[in-house]
Amino acid sequence: MGAIHLSQEQHIARVTIDDAPRYNAMSLSMWLALKQAFDSIEANTDVRVVVLRGAGDKAFVSGANISEFDTQRSSQDAVSHYNQSVAQAQDAITRCRVPVIAAIHGICYGGGLGLALSCDLRYASPASKFRMPAARLGLGYGYHGMKSIVQNLGPTAAAEAFYTAKVYEAAEAARIGIVNAVHHDVFAHCEEVALQISQNAPLTVQAAKQAMLCIADNDTAQIPRIDQAVQACFESRDYAEGREAFAQKRMPLFTGK
Repeated sequence: MGAIHLSQEQHIARVTIDDAPRYNAMSLSMWLALKQAFDSIEANTDVRVVVLRGAGDKAFVSGANISEFDTQRSSQDAVSHYNQSVAQAQDAITRCRVPVIAAIHGICYGGGLGLALSCDLRYASPASKFRMPAARLGLGYGYHGMKSIVQNLGPTAAAEAFYTAKVYEAAEAARIGIVNAVHHDVFAHCEEVALQISQNAPLTVQAAKQAMLCIADNDTAQIPRIDQAVQACFESRDYAEGREAFAQKRMPLFTGK
């Protein structure tokens, strides 16, 4: 029931959520496979950026596959396992070593919205629609799920989205911070952004992501680790290459070393 596809071209990994007939609704097996895909990316030092999208042209992710709730969320233990699997997949994206770009076209509801908000950058097509329908389904959201929504939208916009379960058009989604911007050819735009990131110094980009995560979590215990990552940038061959390329007015060729 549905699949997660992982491919790589040069330094760009592409992850596709694929259950187009069901508007890419996420089953439990898909959440588990998504976590595995990002575990694989984490271990692949050749990857510098990830593009995440839904299959087809109707949806990014329409939410959870409600048809399997009777079997996969029918007891307290089953609900706990399901929620843990979702949280682990989203956390693997948030904590991914490299930036993750969400290319959103069509429906992005519920778990799909939570998935998108786990990404570093989010771009949408004009046809995209966003909704947090939990209040219409009777679903509860715990601390970690709500934290992501509040951090990205702010408390007031998060409250409106959650309490009303309203549908946001793409332009309004950009205004309140659900997405960075709206582009007619969102997939081409995301590929362009991914290429730009992949051509930059990998150690610098990764150190910056570590620092931003630390700030978001208010986790000052991670500051020494971030300082080490910054020092590694200055000690790298890429630092010398960047200076030489600037002086020679050419494109730098970074290796991540």
